Amino acid sequence: MPADPPSSPALRASDADRDRVIELLRAAVGDGRLYQAEFDERLDAALAARTIDALTPLTADLIAAPCSDGALALPLARTPAEPAAELLTIRERHGSVRREGRWTLPHRLRLNTAWCDVMLDLTKAVHSGPELIIELRVRGGNVELVLAPGMVVDANELSVRHTKLTISRDANDNAPETLRVRLAGRARHARIDTRWLAPRR
Repeated sequence: MPADPPSSPALRASDADRDRVIELLRAAVGDGRLYQAEFDERLDAALAARTIDALTPLTADLIAAPCSDGALALPLARTPAEPAAELLTIRERHGSVRREGRWTLPHRLRLNTAWCDVMLDLTKAVHSGPELIIELRVRGGNVELVLAPGMVVDANELSVRHTKLTISRDANDNAPETLRVRLAGRARHARIDTRWLAPRR
């Protein structure tokens, strides 16, 4: 009998491929498609994955796939990045939310939280345009924005009640404007802090 043809070797995953999957998982837990326990389990699997085939199932139920068999066509590191989302919604109750590291900013970010601790670190985020609109529907808890030099905050459209709003910036920051962050919506019984990281020497 003729021998079976040798199978193609599994395509090895790069660090950038793993980072891409982790970012998708973070977005999914942020907008409520994954529970924290599911995120933790998939995160461990993504960090341990050595091939694209091992990474693919981790996001197969999170993204619509163009493949005919319904499987996810995982973007490799060398493929162009997907366009930024128009709207990203983060919903959380009585928990905590953290977005940090290298993540793609949407055009609008809707923060719908109650009695939560939220930290949004934009210092390494990829800008989708000259402006980011953050629509707040916040009741209780703390919201912290961590910004890089050159980012400007406009809170004129934000309505607050029984809320402490602190916008502080480094007086030595003479960097040209790179991103305008517009805060809109409302916050009740909350604390909102914005701070700029000092420029690296």
